[in-house]
Amino acid sequence: MRIVSVEPLDKKKSRVLTDEGLAFLLFNGEMEHYGLAEGQEIGRDLYEKLLREVLCPRAKEKLIRLLEASDKTEAELRRRLKDGGCPPEAAEAALDWAREYRYADDRRYAENYVRSAGESKSRRQIEAFLTGKGVDRELIRECLDEAEIDEAGQIRRLLEKRGYCREEADEREQRRTMAFLSRRGFSYEAILDIMHKKD
Repeated sequence: MRIVSVEPLDKKKSRVLTDEGLAFLLFNGEMEHYGLAEGQEIGRDLYEKLLREVLCPRAKEKLIRLLEASDKTEAELRRRLKDGGCPPEAAEAALDWAREYRYADDRRYAENYVRSAGESKSRRQIEAFLTGKGVDRELIRECLDEAEIDEAGQIRRLLEKRGYCREEADEREQRRTMAFLSRRGFSYEAILDIMHKKD
């Protein structure tokens, strides 16, 4: 592979881009140490040495800093490592290490989120949030099924908080309330069941 550009990011480090689409960050001293410059060929041996000595340890350090701030899914960590200038091999090596020690664990992340959000969010809201974080849909469904979220209770609490009274609500108020609950991710079937259930 060949270095097609070296873009200085500041006085200390640069972004290295190769003809194979790889991009990674190196400090200027590291560029000198490994004898790297724009237009130069990087052999497989040199690239693996860079991975082993610089890029993989740096990816692991970055991953630790990311997890110190807050728990994250594997997809979030992978994206943040890539955005931080880690090549895919270094990011995957860091993630392998994190999985081995259970620092990166999508099941734990999903279970914790379901447990904390299960009182206030619908199954659909929880599923949408976790899907957006890159958690596997099947794993999300498993965690939701294990949690046994009481959506009927959630709907009743929201109706009570909203001051909804079935006997006094006209058709317009019923439609507005249904739309409100629907936006919260509850199914029409569940909404109608609770809104029209006699106490």
